[in-house]
Amino acid sequence: MATLPSERRAFAHKINRTVASEVRKQVSREYGSPQLSKKRAGAHQPVPLTEVVEPVDYEEYVSSHPPGAEPGPLRQLLEFPSDDLELLLQERECATIEPPACPNAEFCLWQDDSKRHSVSLDDTPRGSWASSIFDLKNSTPDALLPSVLERTAAEDMDRRNTENRQQCRHTDLLGLYPAPDEDEAVERCAIPEVPNEHSGQRIMVKCLSLKFEIEIEPIFGSLALYDVREKKKISEDFHFDLNSDQMKSLLRPHSPHVAISTLARSAIFSITYPSPDIFLVIKLEKVLQQGDIGECCEPYMVMKESDSTKHKEKLEKLRTQAEQMCTRLGRFRMPFAWTAIHLLNIVSSVGGLDRSDSDSDTERKGTWNERKKKGFERMSVGEDMCNFTNFRPATLTVTNFFKQEGDRLSDEDLYKFLADMRRPSSVLRRLRPVTAQLKIDISPAPEAPHYCLSPELLHVKPYPDPRVRPTKEVLEFPARYVYTPHTTYRNMLYVYPQSVNFNSRQGSVRNIAVKVQFMAGEDPSQAMPVIFGKSSCAEFYKEAYTQVIYHNKSPEFYEEVKMKIPANLTDNHHLLFTFYHISCQPKQNTPLETPVGYTWIPLMQHGRLRTGSFSLPVSVEKPPPSYSVLTPDLRYMDTRVVSVQIKSQQRDAADTETAYVVYIQLILSKMALQGDQNGYLCSYTECIPLSPSVGLASYDLPIQYATLSRATARPSSLLLSRSKSISNSNPDLASTPATPDEEVQRIIGSKGIDRSHSWVNSAYAPGGSRAVLRRNPNSSCELKQVHFILFMHTYHYYFKVICLHCACVCLCSLCIFCKNALCVQLLHEELALQWVVSSSTVREASLQQAWFFFQLMVKSMSHHLFLSSRLDMPRRQRFPDRFVDDIAALVCAISADIASRYHKDVELVERLNNSLAFFLNDLLSLMDRGFVFNLVRSYYKQVHINKLHTAQNPSSLTALRMDFIRIVCSHEHYVTLNLPCATLSPPASPSPSTSSTTSQSSAFSSHVLDQGVVSMFELSVPFRQQHFLSGLLLAELSLILEPDGEGVFFLHKKTISALHSLLCSHDADPRYTDPQVRSHIAQLYLPLIPIVMETLAQLHDFTGNWLTTPPFQSQPLHSAFSGDVFAGRQCSTLSAECSRMLLVCFLWVLKNADAGLLERWVSDLSVPQINRLLDLLHLCLSCFEYKGKKALQRINSLTFKKSQDMKARLEEAILGTIGARQEMVRRCRGTTERSPYGGQENVRWRKNVTHWRQNADRVDKSEVEQESVVDGNLATEAALIALDTLEIIVKTVVMSELKESVLVGVLRVLLHSMAGNQSALFLQHCFSTQRALVYKFPEMLFEEDTELCADLCLRLLRHCSSSVSSVRSHASASLYLLMRQNFEIGNNFARVKMQVTMSLSSLVGTSTKFNEEHLRRSLKTILTYAEDDLELRDSPFPEQVQDLVFNLHMILTDTVKMKEHQQDPEMLIDLMYRIAKGYQNSPDLRLTWLQNMAGKHSERGNHAEAAHCLVHSAALVAEYLNMLEDCRYLPIGCVSFQSISSNVLEESAVSDDILSPEEEGICSGKYFSESGLVGLLEHAAASFNMAAMYEAINEVYKILCPIHEANRDFKKLASVHGKLQDAFNKVYNQRMFGTYFRVGFYGCRFGDLDEQEFVYKEPSITKLAEISHRLEEFYAERFGDDMVVIIKDSNPVDKNKLDPNKAYLQITYVEPFFDTYELKERITYFDKNYNLRTFMYCTPFTLDGRAHGDLHEQYKRKTFLTTSHAFPYIKTRINVIHKEEIILMPMEVAIEDMQKKTQELAFATHQDPADPKMLQMVLQGCVGTTVNQGPLEVAQVFLSEIPEDPKLFRHHNKLRLCFKDFTKRCEDALRKNKSLIGPDQKEYHRELERNYTKLREALFPLINRKIPQLYRPLPLPTTPTQRNSLSRSSFRRVDC
Repeated sequence: MATLPSERRAFAHKINRTVASEVRKQVSREYGSPQLSKKRAGAHQPVPLTEVVEPVDYEEYVSSHPPGAEPGPLRQLLEFPSDDLELLLQERECATIEPPACPNAEFCLWQDDSKRHSVSLDDTPRGSWASSIFDLKNSTPDALLPSVLERTAAEDMDRRNTENRQQCRHTDLLGLYPAPDEDEAVERCAIPEVPNEHSGQRIMVKCLSLKFEIEIEPIFGSLALYDVREKKKISEDFHFDLNSDQMKSLLRPHSPHVAISTLARSAIFSITYPSPDIFLVIKLEKVLQQGDIGECCEPYMVMKESDSTKHKEKLEKLRTQAEQMCTRLGRFRMPFAWTAIHLLNIVSSVGGLDRSDSDSDTERKGTWNERKKKGFERMSVGEDMCNFTNFRPATLTVTNFFKQEGDRLSDEDLYKFLADMRRPSSVLRRLRPVTAQLKIDISPAPEAPHYCLSPELLHVKPYPDPRVRPTKEVLEFPARYVYTPHTTYRNMLYVYPQSVNFNSRQGSVRNIAVKVQFMAGEDPSQAMPVIFGKSSCAEFYKEAYTQVIYHNKSPEFYEEVKMKIPANLTDNHHLLFTFYHISCQPKQNTPLETPVGYTWIPLMQHGRLRTGSFSLPVSVEKPPPSYSVLTPDLRYMDTRVVSVQIKSQQRDAADTETAYVVYIQLILSKMALQGDQNGYLCSYTECIPLSPSVGLASYDLPIQYATLSRATARPSSLLLSRSKSISNSNPDLASTPATPDEEVQRIIGSKGIDRSHSWVNSAYAPGGSRAVLRRNPNSSCELKQVHFILFMHTYHYYFKVICLHCACVCLCSLCIFCKNALCVQLLHEELALQWVVSSSTVREASLQQAWFFFQLMVKSMSHHLFLSSRLDMPRRQRFPDRFVDDIAALVCAISADIASRYHKDVELVERLNNSLAFFLNDLLSLMDRGFVFNLVRSYYKQVHINKLHTAQNPSSLTALRMDFIRIVCSHEHYVTLNLPCATLSPPASPSPSTSSTTSQSSAFSSHVLDQGVVSMFELSVPFRQQHFLSGLLLAELSLILEPDGEGVFFLHKKTISALHSLLCSHDADPRYTDPQVRSHIAQLYLPLIPIVMETLAQLHDFTGNWLTTPPFQSQPLHSAFSGDVFAGRQCSTLSAECSRMLLVCFLWVLKNADAGLLERWVSDLSVPQINRLLDLLHLCLSCFEYKGKKALQRINSLTFKKSQDMKARLEEAILGTIGARQEMVRRCRGTTERSPYGGQENVRWRKNVTHWRQNADRVDKSEVEQESVVDGNLATEAALIALDTLEIIVKTVVMSELKESVLVGVLRVLLHSMAGNQSALFLQHCFSTQRALVYKFPEMLFEEDTELCADLCLRLLRHCSSSVSSVRSHASASLYLLMRQNFEIGNNFARVKMQVTMSLSSLVGTSTKFNEEHLRRSLKTILTYAEDDLELRDSPFPEQVQDLVFNLHMILTDTVKMKEHQQDPEMLIDLMYRIAKGYQNSPDLRLTWLQNMAGKHSERGNHAEAAHCLVHSAALVAEYLNMLEDCRYLPIGCVSFQSISSNVLEESAVSDDILSPEEEGICSGKYFSESGLVGLLEHAAASFNMAAMYEAINEVYKILCPIHEANRDFKKLASVHGKLQDAFNKVYNQRMFGTYFRVGFYGCRFGDLDEQEFVYKEPSITKLAEISHRLEEFYAERFGDDMVVIIKDSNPVDKNKLDPNKAYLQITYVEPFFDTYELKERITYFDKNYNLRTFMYCTPFTLDGRAHGDLHEQYKRKTFLTTSHAFPYIKTRINVIHKEEIILMPMEVAIEDMQKKTQELAFATHQDPADPKMLQMVLQGCVGTTVNQGPLEVAQVFLSEIPEDPKLFRHHNKLRLCFKDFTKRCEDALRKNKSLIGPDQKEYHRELERNYTKLREALFPLINRKIPQLYRPLPLPTTPTQRNSLSRSSFRRVDC
């Protein structure tokens, strides 16, 4: 064996010379030398983004460019701190006064200096809580701005505005933005806590007293916890002695020395897994005596102390016998009695046991049966009620015990008894109890109890006085394994003799006792005093005896023998069991103890402590010599068929029975057979458990199931409380696995190790065959590889059970020694070498647990540098070239594995990828940084982007690269690593970039392009070389965001989130607060600006679609320049979340970048590029616009995230980027998003605060208040950044010839910012910039298109009505200067005057938040400016301003009226209609009010009326366009719109006072143009479409199509015809149009409405009751509940009969009426519901005043109403201008009824397709037996006699003809029905025929009677008639 080390090293040397060298050569050949080449090409060749450029030689660059900056913040960007790496020694706390037997290890922490840690984002508040933006208390309302009337140079104005904007700014923009998503933060790892000892829920049990009815002998007790569900004993035994001193004196000869530790009467139990099935079992024993248990218990069951006189002699006899037995058999015990306490009854608030306060001395008594009866309802309580840490202390008095049964003493029997106790029909209740009184106190254990002993009897701090009776901590045996780190040394063995069988033995072998000894050798004197004493005895003994069962040859035992075994076990250590027969009766020549058998258990087997259950043969003879190294075997033992069952279990630091101990021991024995005994693997692992042996130091084991966490301490700025996976077996965590131990056993059993050896060589070996390494001492060439295999497999198990803590590393030495002391190998070097050359199973195992080996190497390297003082050496000299080559080869090989296996084992590759990234991240702090950059480059070459085209799942490969680069970039000195202060050298041939490929020549710079600046804003080769890491990240972002790329949602989010996280860390880092430092950092991200510009078309459109914008609002401004990047795309590629995150990163770069650098870059941009940049700023303003508190309360902030996450999951599942197994693993680890709330994107403020809120209603109001403040600050800062950028653009293009198009875009962005919800602070700066812009470029507003002027006036007026005085002051100043500059240009400001008037009209008509009082103040401020303006005082300007203000005041007066009727929509529209009619001669203002009305109608859903408002607007525009120019394809005026509506003719410009469109300011709006006309018509068509009036759409497009044809706009023509096709297809859909009601107003309370009648148009299917209730409720609120009366009938109203103090409403349902000639043209349903002017309603009456009477008395009044305009109109109610009534006589009423029935029959008969049910129903109503009296009765009343009045002859004849037609229709219907019915309805049809025959026969004589007078010629009428109804002598009344 002595030659093994040298042979092993020889093998290692052989490997080093062959395989390793070949690997190094291959790596050098493929990827270049790991030591970076110093030769660089003279010219940079173009390198596409899909390839990684060669980085600069970092160390050479740093050495050749020493930092020139003065000491300060900027210098920190140039170099790493000198104390970047520091080792701290932290001593471990010891809980006991005496140290454990095994010395404590110390914890080493490898961490970065905390002085330089970045501040965590979670510790940084997002914005100021009390922002000055919203503080208005100190501001003066409507104060004049002193600088408004001053003449200032443009340069001074710009400088002053810039200085003001930089005041009170937020330095950290991203501090206002929601924190980065934790689920994406793969680089964030929690620092592991220092291991501490696990402790479950602790309860304290105090044994107070034990009393029996008779006191004759000492009684001993023990306590233990049992879990019935798990069928396990979950604690060791606690022994107590409550005997009196008199009873104790009986045993003093056997225990002369009593240790104070055995006098404990209180114990602390620990419960890791609380359960409702835990019982506290109390067992009582007594001194062995003659007789079985029942006989010994009898006196206690029948005798009482009160009957002492009666049983005096018997008691004396019993005491005498007890004294004799104690003297003779005092060492032996026998079972006596037992009971159990259900702990759930103690902790439950409704349990059967009452409970007292903690300070109460009261006691509760009661039998067990009584308590059991009361606690039945608690039997089904779940584990959630089992809280043993928070319950009221209870003092119990147990009165009933159950006697022990000699044949039922096993644990299995005990579990049956305990389960039976929970059932109502308990068998135990029928047993006779042993009466006693045991008082115990159960309470939660205090946190730091005094006078406490550990399970090893060590004094636990605090322990003030060692003489005080102690409390014992009882060791817990958890029901399931607890995988937590152990910090104290514990090495105890518990032995449980279970049963022995001597039935086959002859002789006196009945009272059997088992003596247990722990032997160090075979000599009897070598028994070790390691057995713990019980109670009132010595602390340790050399032997222990079991209980004795009287006269039982096969007894069962429940004895627990607790041993404190030594640390260094040898093969001679064993357990010796000696079996004795105990003579209870003293006999001559009969010893007390007679040995009857022997057996033993060797403790060590193959270097492992043997535990488990054993079934051992018992030898009659003494063991043979050297028996301790043998296993008891039947072959050499004279057993005579006797066996014993023994169970033993070890309780060490691991607290488990798995096989890792032997693994580690074998490894260490291999690694350190010779040489320094300190160089063990344990020096580099953390708390790995070792059974201490000679020369081996032992350390404690941290165990945590399935817990993987990052060990290396990361910068605190990147820390979030997030674990890569949650432990499933750790009871301190929330979740618990189902069967975690099965998984552990499976892992152990799956190792590729020889399994031929079993634990023991006999058939009764515990556990059967398990994995043990087969060692071949004769094989020398394989030892090195076997050692490494063991190492790999050992840790493959550790991955499941060990949590590696960076705070628990004990590193004593760094070397592994060979036999030759001169041959020294460092652990990290040896590990890297062996990993590189490993193959097959070893390599696979290493990949599975790569994170552990990477971390092991990093820790070894760091300690090597620290202990060898190499931290001050140049980085290239820190490690040898061989090791550097091995690292390069290793990274290359693992990168290849990632690229080749990513689609096979997703979970493994993800772990491997992240582990490699963390490894390289750590190497950046230890090795040559340029070398590490090349390692990153080699990784990218392996995981190559070009492989995406052939890869099965390219998105998954891209995701791996993103995780990799994100982790690498999370380095604390990431900024320094990117060389932020390096100057880029321009390339010889410019490389393509994201911006230059499409760029045009600059329109604003006359000089040659600055290639240096261009390179800084492009992903050029110099940029990517010198800023290597940021270049990689931005290149990935650019590729993923390509429109034709493969980027899917989760890749977008992953990439953008990585960038966002980096920028957040910069903002939160206190090292980078200096603005100059920030500007240098921003240089690392300058290419982000062109990247986002190129991605503009893919961003989410936060501005909304312009088609949904009301027509009276201006078109979205972004569509007016740069070609409307949002138009024409179906949907955005990026989600709203990703777009918002990308835009905030874009703004961060703009905010922190150097302004001069941005100016130089903008000067090199072309006009389209600048317009694209303006588009982007416009989108940013919309994206970050302030939403308000109500929006925050209303919107569930997590709903969006949940939907996006579900979209991502679905997308991943479809594309195959995530497998079912991986998804399951993520769910188990808790890494997937759990929402509920939902949750539920963008959890604002703090994710851990709002993450689990289910809805917004539960959010605290204070939190919403904070949220709104932060959101407002974010909106303000984003808008100010956009404003800064606009100023840079204006400053750049001011001297350009093409500045007009750019300046228009700048102004549009400004106007858009004014239109949103902005803070007062931003608006002040915005108005200042607007005034400067208009001052410098007035021609932009006053000489070009008037749309900009109109929009600006609208925005300014809106803010003039603001409630904030400072905003009003600035808006008033801007509006006044606008007027003055317009006046100075042309001595008139007609344009501004008209636009302001139109804007105010639009504002008051559409804005609901408009405040006329505030606007009056602003108007007063404008007047004040005009009065104080000395330069223009003598000009007509002040007078013109005054006229304008008065005109505006008149409009405000109308506004007041409109506000009064805000809740009356009809009255409000009437007022707006009246105002619009008042502007009949002012086309601009009339158009404005028409659009206001359209907006109001759209809000209420009256789309038809909105469409007609737009048609009127278009007609008005067409009328004036026709006056301006005569275009053949334009409509000639209103006449062209007559086919759409007859009402449109009122827009004709034929009046004498019509203004000419050529006048200044007239028809200057944007709609008075061809494009404006087209827009109005398209909006009208859209509104008609929403109103389902598809036929009207055709008429609209008849006007539009010629315009598009003339312009050859075939795209729009195609769109028009497509919309027409859709409309025509919808014509046949079932539609319902409006319902009409006549409403009459009566009463002076209505004012102008008194005695007015209107026709109201209501939505379809509106009932009469609905409109009645609506109007009654509205006017009741206005006039009072008792003041409004609804007239129920429709009769004419006599006002004289009405109460003048009340308001009366008469509401009647009316129908459209058409004359006969009209019905010929109104064929379709649309025709009968369009262009309606005449309506009709009927009123039945009789001459005596009743509404209804007999047939000959029934009259009917028909009322016809004619309205002033046709429906639909621009109003929903139109006044009645003509009313006509017709009274029908009874016969005429009968004629109408019969005509109606005949029409119903005809319709049912000729219906296609036929409807048999409808036909039969109509027939039944006409000829059925139950109703045929109806038609017959009419005929009998009116046709039975010829009327006397000749005027009724024609009516009589007409009715007769109606009946003839009726009978014919009935016959046709019967014939049709006969053809439709089936056989089952033939009888029903015959019945109908019979009924018809009867009806026809009854009608025959009536309808065949003719009136002779009708056939005589009539004289011609003397007077002409107007209507045929006059000749019928009907009564008519006409009201005009």
